[in-house]
Amino acid sequence: MGRWDDQMSFDELGRPLRDITFCVVDLETTGGSAAAGSMITEIGAVKVRGGEVVGEFQTLVNPHAAIPPFIAVLTGITDAMVAGAPAIESALPAFLEFAEGCVLVAHNAPFDIGFLRHFATAQGRPWPRFEVVDTATLARRVVTRDESPNCKLSSLAALFGASTTPDHRALHDARATVDVLHGLVARLGGLGVHTLEELVTFSSRVSPQVRRKRHLAEHLPHAPGVYLFRDAQERVLYVGTSRDLRTRVRSYFTASETRTRIGEMVGIAESVSHVECATPLEARVRELRLIAAHRPPYNKRSRHPDKVHWLKLTVEPWPRLSLVRRVLDDAEGGAEYLGPFSSRRTAEKCLAALHEGFPLRQCTGRLPIVPTGTACALAELGRCTSPCDGSVDLPSYAALVEAVRDALRGDPGRVVEALEARMARLAAEERFEEAAVHRDRLASFVRSVARCQRLSALTRLPELVAARREDDHRWAVHVVRHGRLTAAGVIPADAHAGTWVRELRISSDTVLPGLGPTPAASAEESEQLLRWLEQPGVRLVHVEGEWACPVRGATRHLEVHDAVEASRAELVPFDERRPLATVHQPVR
Repeated sequence: MGRWDDQMSFDELGRPLRDITFCVVDLETTGGSAAAGSMITEIGAVKVRGGEVVGEFQTLVNPHAAIPPFIAVLTGITDAMVAGAPAIESALPAFLEFAEGCVLVAHNAPFDIGFLRHFATAQGRPWPRFEVVDTATLARRVVTRDESPNCKLSSLAALFGASTTPDHRALHDARATVDVLHGLVARLGGLGVHTLEELVTFSSRVSPQVRRKRHLAEHLPHAPGVYLFRDAQERVLYVGTSRDLRTRVRSYFTASETRTRIGEMVGIAESVSHVECATPLEARVRELRLIAAHRPPYNKRSRHPDKVHWLKLTVEPWPRLSLVRRVLDDAEGGAEYLGPFSSRRTAEKCLAALHEGFPLRQCTGRLPIVPTGTACALAELGRCTSPCDGSVDLPSYAALVEAVRDALRGDPGRVVEALEARMARLAAEERFEEAAVHRDRLASFVRSVARCQRLSALTRLPELVAARREDDHRWAVHVVRHGRLTAAGVIPADAHAGTWVRELRISSDTVLPGLGPTPAASAEESEQLLRWLEQPGVRLVHVEGEWACPVRGATRHLEVHDAVEASRAELVPFDERRPLATVHQPVR
């Protein structure tokens, strides 16, 4: 006898198909696109539950336009037949009332549902959050070419012995689709598909061995949180996050997985643990922390948040720019840091951009303070061509360094102007490839400075409390200290908001600030918080300190570079990093 989870029964995860009310719908129209002006001429629908018909709906619809002759021949619906029929403004609300609470089913659902949604939008009517099943899609995954030459409704109706022959009349086609649906469900039952969730996500490419593991999601709640796939030794294989833990984890065992490594991971997994979270934002933050803690082999991103680079303006008599791996205590003593960079290549682009705008020294030796007109020891050896060779006095160099600080903390305009001028000269000389190099340097510099300025604005705040009414109409509240999420929750309906938020703040973790612009958490976590805080509808409940970015900061330059990037993506459809394919001429 097999294990209990190998047995086939309706006692599965999700909603059993026998308990679902389906509304099978079909439309007749004057053309193939509602957006192009085609209209609905007939709506037909059949409501079924547990294999039994519980209701039918049919109405002709007056399109208030002539029906094309070939459509009239195809459907048998003429202008005279629809002359006294209700308009779509009356027919659509009647259908929506009939279909309320059902799962919609259609053959080639994007066509029929697309028409219905289009006219709902045109009427200013909110579209109900219907779940949709497409019998055409299911048939392509179940029916073989040997059984049917195609997956047209007429072919499938013949295959499954439908009691009604489809003839391009809406109600007749809907009845035929009901029989096709029942035929498909009967076949899928033998493949272990017994719930609506499994039906919607079914793929024939999922192996029976993987499908049998769907019981691993049984204990998970329908709530936001983080899930952790583990192997037989309880080692974490993969960490993910979802607004609905059970639905997401179940999909790994019922839907086709195109990522090879994830398919391999699911085959190895023996258990799934979870951390339930109050809000989706808390789930995303916990995901980052768990990935950093466990470094799962099947997660590609966020496994090494400590492996970053910084661009540092040193504290020396003749300060210079240097690439370093971490922020030191000298951040409190005058050193300026830009970052963090996950890529050394990006950091080097920013370094080159700053050297374009500011003639700082680039040698790495220890230099004495030299008077004007006296070259330093490295210059005498021919190893330094920087301004500290005696051509610039120390006060002038100090002013230059302050300008660099201002470019990093405030206005990067000097670097932008210098690189734009260089690009213009190169373009005028038709040296376009060199100009493109400077363009990329400038874009990397602007984005990096804008990111650092935004992060620094958040990480210097001892505390920030913000709330937002989420999609479920509940108020989600988050407490952030020095760029780290310290508490999250949803205000209960019967709670006093002020008292509840005050208690949440009291229960929050204590956080000490990081050095310089370094967040008290990873940069990825602070950026997640910033994206949430910058959404429309967020209300600041409490802010300790001043949350602001420079008026003339780098953010004001982003729009231009984002537009350039979007334009390049549209004009260059291939990956520029890959060489073009070589065309080989045949040998004659």
